[in-house]
Formats: sequence, C-alpha cells, structure tokens
Amino acid sequence: MEEVPQDSRLAIAQKVFLIQTKDVPDVKRDELKEEVLAAIYKDNLAPLYQYLCTELGWPLDSARLTAMQEVNAGKVAELELKRKDAEENLGETEVRDAMLAKAEFLGSVCDREAAGKAYDEVEKKTASGGNRVDLLLSQIREEGARPALPRPLQVYQGMLALYSRQFAAAADLLLDSTATFTASELFPYSRLIFYAVVAALPTLSRTELKKRVVDSPEVLSVIHSLPGVQSLLEALYSCKYRQFYSSFLEVVAEMGRDMFLRHHIRHYSRELRAVFYTQFLESYKSVTLESMATAFDVSPAFLDGELVDFIVAGRLHAKIDKVSGVIETNRPDAKNALYADTLKKGDLLLNRVQKLARVIDME
Repeated sequence: MEEVPQDSRLAIAQKVFLIQTKDVPDVKRDELKEEVLAAIYKDNLAPLYQYLCTELGWPLDSARLTAMQEVNAGKVAELELKRKDAEENLGETEVRDAMLAKAEFLGSVCDREAAGKAYDEVEKKTASGGNRVDLLLSQIREEGARPALPRPLQVYQGMLALYSRQFAAAADLLLDSTATFTASELFPYSRLIFYAVVAALPTLSRTELKKRVVDSPEVLSVIHSLPGVQSLLEALYSCKYRQFYSSFLEVVAEMGRDMFLRHHIRHYSRELRAVFYTQFLESYKSVTLESMATAFDVSPAFLDGELVDFIVAGRLHAKIDKVSGVIETNRPDAKNALYADTLKKGDLLLNRVQKLARVIDME
C-alpha cells in the first residue's frame, strides 16, 4: 500500500511550534517562517494566515489575503452548486457526498468554524457506524483523506493517551499499530516508533518490554535512527545504567522539539528516573551511595538529592543512612501485601453482597 503523505497542516503546526518555542536550540526560524508562508499561499489557507499574522506579529499582506479568500469562496460556491444539483436530481448518498466534500474543503483551508458546522450537517445524514467513525477522524484532523479502520483509530487513540499522559495506554495502542500502520497522514512511521518506545519505557514490565519492544522487528527496523532511543532502551533492559543520563538527555532534547511531547518532559522525566532507580535497587538489600552514583555516572551529591525526593514521595522503598553513606531498601513483603489486598477486596465484596441482600429482602 502506498503511504499517504503527512497532512500538510500538521507539518505547518510543527514548524509554527518551533518558531514559537524560543528555547529550542538550532532552529532556523526565518527559514521555517518562509516555508510556512509558502505552504499557506500554495493551499490558500486564508484563515490560518490571518491567525498567524495576529499571533506571531507577522505583517499581513491584504492583497494576498483577499486573493486567497476569493479563491476559497469560488470553490465553496462550486461545491454548493453540486450539492443543490444532488438534492434536485440525485439520491441521499450523493447529497451526503456533496456535503462532505464541502466540509472537507473547508477543513483543508483551515476554516475550522465553518468546517465544524459543515461536518455537523453531514453527521445528521450519516447512518452507518463505519461512516460515522470515518467522519469523526476527518473532524479530528480536518483532513479530506479518510483512512481504513480500525488500525488508524488506534493511532489516534494512542496519541490522545500520550498527550494526556496516559503512557501505559499509549504504549499499548501505539505498539499494537506498528505492524499495520496506515495513519501516515499524522506522521511518518519512524515517528510512530519513537512515540511507542518513549511511552513503553516507563510503563512496560521487563517481560513485556522484551516481547513488544526489544525483540520487535518493527521497532528494530527503525530504532537505530532515533536519537538516543536505542541507547536508552539498552540502558533499561540490559541494566547499562552508566549510559542512562547521556542517552536520556538526547531523548529529552528530541521530545523538546515535538509539539505533542514538550509539555510533558518534566513529568515523563520523573517517571522514567523512578523506574531506573527502582530497578537498580531491586538487586540490593543495601548499597553504598558511592557505588550507585558510579553506576549511573553521576556525583553522590546529585544522586542523594534525587533519591531523597523519590523516597519522600513514596516512589522508592528505601532509606539513606547519611553517616555510613548506605542506601537500605525496605521493599514491602509480598505475602503481607497480598494478604492486605485480599482483605480489602474481601471487605468490598462483602459490602456488595449485603447491599444486594437488602435489595432482595425489599422485593
């Protein structure tokens, strides 16, 4: 199957993100601005042009704007004539198709308000479930090309989960999509692998990580081209803690350039560090702070501050003896934890049975 090119508006959005985010290094913002404007002029994205000129303080070319608006108005009028002809001479399916064509066009030129209203009208004439889901995807990205289902829907759901910091759900959905990826209108395949592995690292067990990431042919075909990702995966799965921070900084730098991930860097960083520290300490009943610092290639003072924060937050089951410089682990006993969990669930079940008994007695 031929890969659908990325939606040009998503490419524009990423470039605008880089233009706006001033602390991202090595960004040629003047060149990006020219590329954005060229794409806008090419596709007559008049509403987006107005918005960006206002938002970014770019000078607005009134003549250029008017010319784009006239082209778009002409196309809308043409689509309205097709709809009218379908209403007078054809059937319901042709009327819906004509309405959808108008909605898709309005979305394609970034007229979000008008496109939203047009899609709502189409939805009222859409009966089948498949067409409704298809229509929803079009509304989500305001894109004319409609992908096959259900795999692209998994990618959309996965990205929503990733954006809302549900990393476990995102990893599951995105990794399930790697073998049959057909949502290239969102991003290229290599980016899917980047998102999937990033989501998987702090959430999957070692068994699942090996099965779904380390030994995955789809991941292996791409991961070598992703900055820092392969090294970070090796650091976790192969316990090469010394390369953790160097590879992690590469991945974080790449996340900082991504409009979907940048705002989650601090949270993600904390989650991943907790996973690495926990995995290291699971092998010891006690270990010196100096030894652990050497293993991670950081100073004891830095590591001490890190561990204290996680211990206080309840993320690490350990304590630090400042006098001897020793970290002592105090993991909860598995049998006691299971016993407490069983009691808790038993009490909950008993309460539900008692409530059900009262309902039966009343009847």
